[in-house]
Amino acid sequence: MKNYIVKDPWHIIEDGFHPEYNRTSESIFSIGNGHMGMRGNFEETYSGDSLHGVYMAGVYYPDKTIVGWWKNGYPEYFAKVLNSTNWIGLEIQIDDQILDLAKAEIKEFRRDLDMQNGILSRRFKVILPDGTIAVVDTCRFVSLERPETGALSYSITCPNKNVKLRVKSFLDGNIHNEDANYDEFFWDHQFQTIDDQQMAVSLTTRKTDFTLCVTASHRLLINDIDPAIPVEMNDQSEAGYTAKTFKLELEAGSRFTIEKYAACLTTRDHRKEELAQLGKAALSEESIPGFSLLKEEHSRKWKEIWAHSDLEINGETSAQQGIRFNIFQLNQTYTGRDARLNIGPKGFTGEKYGGSTYWDTEAYCLPFYLGTSDPAIARNLLKYRYNHLSRAIENGEKLGFTGGAALYPMVTMNGEECHNEWEITFEEIHRNGAIAYAIYNYINCTGDKSYMENFGLDVLIGISRFWTQRATFSKAREKYVILGVTGPNEYENNVNNNWYTNRIAAWCLSYTHSSCLDLKKKNPKKFTDISTRLGLTEKNLDTFKSISDEMHYPKDDNLGIFLQQDGYLDKEDLTASDLNPAERPINQNWSWDRILRSPFIKQADVLQGLFLFEDEFDLETIRRNFDFYEPRTVHESSLSPCVHSIIASSLGYAKKAYEMYLRTARLDLDDYNNDTKDGCHITSMSGSWMAIVMGFGGLRYEKTRLKLSPSIPEAWSSYSFKLFHLGRTLTVKVSRTSVAIKNSGTEDISILLYGEEVVIGSGLEARKSLKQAE
Repeated sequence: MKNYIVKDPWHIIEDGFHPEYNRTSESIFSIGNGHMGMRGNFEETYSGDSLHGVYMAGVYYPDKTIVGWWKNGYPEYFAKVLNSTNWIGLEIQIDDQILDLAKAEIKEFRRDLDMQNGILSRRFKVILPDGTIAVVDTCRFVSLERPETGALSYSITCPNKNVKLRVKSFLDGNIHNEDANYDEFFWDHQFQTIDDQQMAVSLTTRKTDFTLCVTASHRLLINDIDPAIPVEMNDQSEAGYTAKTFKLELEAGSRFTIEKYAACLTTRDHRKEELAQLGKAALSEESIPGFSLLKEEHSRKWKEIWAHSDLEINGETSAQQGIRFNIFQLNQTYTGRDARLNIGPKGFTGEKYGGSTYWDTEAYCLPFYLGTSDPAIARNLLKYRYNHLSRAIENGEKLGFTGGAALYPMVTMNGEECHNEWEITFEEIHRNGAIAYAIYNYINCTGDKSYMENFGLDVLIGISRFWTQRATFSKAREKYVILGVTGPNEYENNVNNNWYTNRIAAWCLSYTHSSCLDLKKKNPKKFTDISTRLGLTEKNLDTFKSISDEMHYPKDDNLGIFLQQDGYLDKEDLTASDLNPAERPINQNWSWDRILRSPFIKQADVLQGLFLFEDEFDLETIRRNFDFYEPRTVHESSLSPCVHSIIASSLGYAKKAYEMYLRTARLDLDDYNNDTKDGCHITSMSGSWMAIVMGFGGLRYEKTRLKLSPSIPEAWSSYSFKLFHLGRTLTVKVSRTSVAIKNSGTEDISILLYGEEVVIGSGLEARKSLKQAE
């Protein structure tokens, strides 16, 4: 763990420069607006360790797969979200000395991410080799109000002497992805232009033919007004690169500021031939109101977001900072404006995982957006998968499945599988279940049954057709089995009858069967239309039900637990406490062979199923399984702690629940798994919201009816959150003695609070005494 980030409820602060953690800081201080984002890189030259990163949502390259032994069905590529044109770049020379924090004597340094307003700023004071003192203030953001626009302000003061200042502002399109499989450059140069007012660089991706045009303009100020002294300007242009250099003499104590504006447009949204002109127009004097006004309108948008998604904690700053950081990152990664987009595990914070979509979205992110946003945003996440159904069927066909069987990809940008590890691509098929469960979750929360008949049922039928072909009838067991899989615990590969996979497969089949019968009863014509179009027969429905009813679930009657998979108890009887701390995380210290033979669990597996289907099991069954599996779990997946926290809360394990909450809330801020330098764990960040709202708050849904059973961690004096539900906004406030729920909607609402019905009138508040879990 790292402990250098200053605790603050609304700010992420690095007070004093930590070059040894700079890549970690660059991830943590990332900013974005759903359309684009960037790591927290320095604007000026930095020769120390750094990973440059500017990313455009939805723009990707199919990087040719590297495998040692090609197998039939392998994807030919891994989709990479591309590192794109660096528009923040500045080269600062003070009396011919390049300003570089890796080489200067740093006297003061503060990097600050203002989450309330979405602003990244820095202030530092350095002494250059000749004794010149330089004080620098920077501020930048990517606009939520104008998603294609970014802006920065960079100010320099030299208090102890007059200096000759040379500032080169550039656009650099010659950027490589550090994770490129073959060290290939993913872009072709289109053009670069420069004139008195603006400069631009245009690039086109190889193979996928996305074009990005970045246009930049500037404003210079001295002591916050237009300069009254001469400023010499020079232009530079070469392949994929343009630069403007400004030279002037700066008096001691005077403040020089360069404001830089960038318009980043792609052919995802515009025609290629329009990009240059649109970028130019976006940065015209008529379009840009100035840095301060751009900043104000951007901050207003963030305040609107916080008004419905903030979660306030009183009593512990580290917990408050952690949850707000995660909510901030989620909202700047995915805004819901564009149904073509989804949520990559690293968002705009790094290159690892290619920035592509995983099952994390449906299993972890959807509940956050359902609870904090207009249902249309969650619906767009589901529509993303519906729109890719034909590709999911193609993915199934590549592996030998037929008749419209759909296998959704483990990793994708466009619906096509692009993950190249056999144990994931071929075996981690439980991902199909997460897609189906998301449909159930959405309808259960919103009551939007139209989604099922218009979109959802097509997806469910495709998924169920896959499960019917993937399951095998075992004569020996007289049950259906699913062989050769990887469950959520990726420290086990090619196992038979992973309990979670079998359970969610059976649930999918049952849910599809019941949904078909429900539609057939309520809207026979619609059901007939769907059945005819998809070739669905009564025999298909009978097969769905029979496999679901006769699925095998491994268990151990002596221990009273479900077995993670056949033969799990043949492993050494060890728990995570038996591990040498120096060997953790084991995925960075052990061979894969040793990991696979060990009993240690990467993330919730059996417990993932008990979390999703808790209504099917009594509390003691959940307790026995939790008591057995949690001690064997090393939590080396970012997705692990939140599930354990929620279950621990329901069991009354307050200390464990809070331990797991802090781990998920501060996973990146404290770098628990020693991998934040690769980027933040965006999709798992929703887990911290789930741990509070579903764990401590006890939120559940029962056929659109909201249920709450709040408790409060010992370290907190109170906490509060908002829920968007059926067109109403509910504010839930939990103190050490009471629970208060206010209905800000225009209609009454009936909820269950600690199992008792409570009707809350429009504009009114209901209050009850807190019932802390035993």
